[in-house]
Amino acid sequence: MSDDTERALSYAQGFVDFVNASPTPYHAVNSVKTILKKSGFKELSERSNWSNLEISKGGKYFVTRNGSSLIGFTVGEKFENGNGIAIVGAHTDSPCLRIKPVSSRTSEGFIQVGVEQYGGLIAHSWFDRDLSIAGRVYVNENDQFVPKLIKIDKPLLRIPTLAIHLDREVNTKFEFNKETKLVPIAGQTSIDKNEKAASAEEKKSGHSCADDPELQLTPEQFVSVQTVIERHNKSLIELIARELKVEPTQIEDFELVLFDHQKSTIGGLNDEFIFSPRLDNLTSCYTAAVGLTESVEYLSKQRGIQLISLFDHEEIGSKSAQGADSTFLPDIIQRLTKVDFDNGGNSANYFHETMAKSFLLSSDMAHGVHPNYGDKYEAKNRPQLNAGPVIKINANQRYATNSPGIVLLKKVAESVKVPLQLFVVRNDSPCGSTIGPILAAKLGIRTLDLGNPQLSMHSIRETGGTYDIVKLTDLFKGFFEHYVDIDEKILCDHL
Repeated sequence: MSDDTERALSYAQGFVDFVNASPTPYHAVNSVKTILKKSGFKELSERSNWSNLEISKGGKYFVTRNGSSLIGFTVGEKFENGNGIAIVGAHTDSPCLRIKPVSSRTSEGFIQVGVEQYGGLIAHSWFDRDLSIAGRVYVNENDQFVPKLIKIDKPLLRIPTLAIHLDREVNTKFEFNKETKLVPIAGQTSIDKNEKAASAEEKKSGHSCADDPELQLTPEQFVSVQTVIERHNKSLIELIARELKVEPTQIEDFELVLFDHQKSTIGGLNDEFIFSPRLDNLTSCYTAAVGLTESVEYLSKQRGIQLISLFDHEEIGSKSAQGADSTFLPDIIQRLTKVDFDNGGNSANYFHETMAKSFLLSSDMAHGVHPNYGDKYEAKNRPQLNAGPVIKINANQRYATNSPGIVLLKKVAESVKVPLQLFVVRNDSPCGSTIGPILAAKLGIRTLDLGNPQLSMHSIRETGGTYDIVKLTDLFKGFFEHYVDIDEKILCDHL
């Protein structure tokens, strides 16, 4: 095995471990925080007045919002107020199924869990998969409401398909109602102790609790919303409580999603593939974080700020308090451009000067050419797995790439010896979009859209290239290292 192959496999395995630890945006942010903290990054809070904090040249910092979005940055030791920022943007969320606020249901003797579709998932890929539950749970600890992450490492649920004997057209026409047929089973009422107890109590009383005058709530007993035990299957709540080592009554609320319990893994005849959930877009989150931490060895020479911005909610339009269309990134940049790095305290606002000198790489996954559907791709733009990051171009600005950006990225890629590919959709095909155009319009910042190629985008199991992980990491590291020097040579709106 050559040194290059061994290095590529090492980075790929690091990414696989990252995905397996990150079934939700909350976990993804937590995993990135772990990477940054190991490299000496200091956590900041939006609730603090940063003018009273020591943000200094040569410093390494990160800040989170909602626990599901993160911005990390380093300040070059030769930075001067008004210098540019090299930014890599990505998103932490992936299409999935989310547990409904009131999820408890039964049918035909099965315990089921009501779920809601999040984002544009390929819904049929979720059938007949071993599913589990992960997310954020709010727990009452001595009247403090504390968020805790949970990832249950056990197959809990499954959405079974209908036998071919009962649907002879399933191989030619698989259609289903996403409200009534995309409902996972979690157990059987005849075996579940809580379901049996509830059924026995109901038979004994002959009516529901709501019908009993003696059980009506007094004003003192009123609660604004039913407890989680009343809204969800009791055995599920007890399982969550055991995982968190708390009592079920301590659980106030949660945001839980279903995830594929099968682990991300390296595969293929020559270990050339990554078979995995959530390649879109944990690939960009991981490579951006690692690229930023590896670039810190050059901080003594840096004249700019190097920054990663990882957003939640891209898959549903980015319009949230922690999405790319929020104030998160502008707020952080506004704070940074008011810091007087030479004299301490605050200085004049350098925001607009800094934005004019900055550049954003919007990194989201790209469509690799599919061997069974070659007719779906533009004739001359057919990205291959393991052939390097893909520059995404669209004349209608679904991607924000233009020629000065391509020139810049080409020079960065040449400096670190990373091959690049180009992608444009067919004229008779729809084109997706990502955070690039949103941030370009919001900040007035020059932007280029790119990403690693993959197959089966938005499926529960996607396929990427093993050797593309190290390539994208090296590209981001090179961007952070060389951006300021290269940008000065590319003339655009210069006097």
